[in-house]
Amino acid sequence: MTRKPFISTSQAQAIRLAAALAILAPSAWAQSTGRAPGQDPVPAPQTGSAIQAREIVQGLEHPWAIAFFPGSTDALITERPGRLRLLRNGELAREPVAGTPEVFAKGQGGLLDVALSPDFVSDRRVYLAYAEAGEDGKAGTAIGYGRLSEDGDRLSDFRVIFRQTPKLSSGHHFGARLVFDGKGHLYATLGENNQRPTAQDLDKLQGKVIRLDADGGIPADNPFAAGPSQGKSALDAIWSYGHRNPQGAALNPWNGELWVNEHGPRGGDEINRVRPGENYGWPLATYGRNYTGFAIPEAEGSHVDGTAQPAYYWSRSPAISGMAFYDSDRFPAWRRSVFIGALKEGALIRLQLDGERVVSEEWLLQDLKERIRDVRQGYDGYVYVLTDSPDGKLLRIGLTN
Repeated sequence: MTRKPFISTSQAQAIRLAAALAILAPSAWAQSTGRAPGQDPVPAPQTGSAIQAREIVQGLEHPWAIAFFPGSTDALITERPGRLRLLRNGELAREPVAGTPEVFAKGQGGLLDVALSPDFVSDRRVYLAYAEAGEDGKAGTAIGYGRLSEDGDRLSDFRVIFRQTPKLSSGHHFGARLVFDGKGHLYATLGENNQRPTAQDLDKLQGKVIRLDADGGIPADNPFAAGPSQGKSALDAIWSYGHRNPQGAALNPWNGELWVNEHGPRGGDEINRVRPGENYGWPLATYGRNYTGFAIPEAEGSHVDGTAQPAYYWSRSPAISGMAFYDSDRFPAWRRSVFIGALKEGALIRLQLDGERVVSEEWLLQDLKERIRDVRQGYDGYVYVLTDSPDGKLLRIGLTN
């Protein structure tokens, strides 16, 4: 497809990008800081290949998520201030997609994740997760969908199918990732709005993973769903609880299990294999401390009865975000891996898997000094990442051999 030049014609920009984006030597590898509970970290073995990063587009304002059209490198990209952008033939459409909802673009809030319906070819549904303002100036996460026009210029008949209640955020901890499973269910991650105790409250939707039907209905087999005679409420959508601010989620392609990664406070970023009805501990159980250095007031330790241990955690927080499993033959060295973006550390983290167990860790792209917000595997077998900045970029990542 036609792409923007890899290096700008501007001499100054060419010098910067040539140094940052051309070929990243194996010096981009870093010692792991993560671990599974009770295990020491193991650095990933070197593959003998260099990492190649190619700029596809730039000029995105704090991009948050990308969703590829089926079998294509064309995509939709969200920008946190509230714009949905169409990427076609390697170029951004001049105007944003019309018909998107009004968003609460404050702090960490705004237009967040985007996902396409599993039946997108026929129904053209585009799902959006975003921060929505309430009447009192506080905000919460909302989810809705609209139908994308054939030319990609507009969403029509946008319908909100879920609202986080109560709305408690002044600009922090919204989540929010959207993941469809193979049965037509939609999972979404919800932050605790920086109100720690709410993650344990089953009468609130903060700090939860929810599961919906594609039209917003509540599946009858959700773990906290009321019986048929008792009616349904938004709280019946809860799938798991005890989460802090989960900003990465993906379906394990080898067993269909949902994996979620979430920000800890100062330390304690973690990956969880999310199972129905489980309590993942926040804020009672954590490997982190408050940003002041003091203990989390509600914390009882790293292991608390009745709470699930993370599958993997970092004692020093990389500030993890998007997540994608690698399930392609294009780069055999990456088979059975999961990729995770790191904001604070400016890295793309690759975790090598043996079944469900993380056996090694590799840090990539640190030479770019870019905050990695989202990570997706493309249909072409490359890994695509979005960088979080006022001049954000979409990069295509691969190996040289």
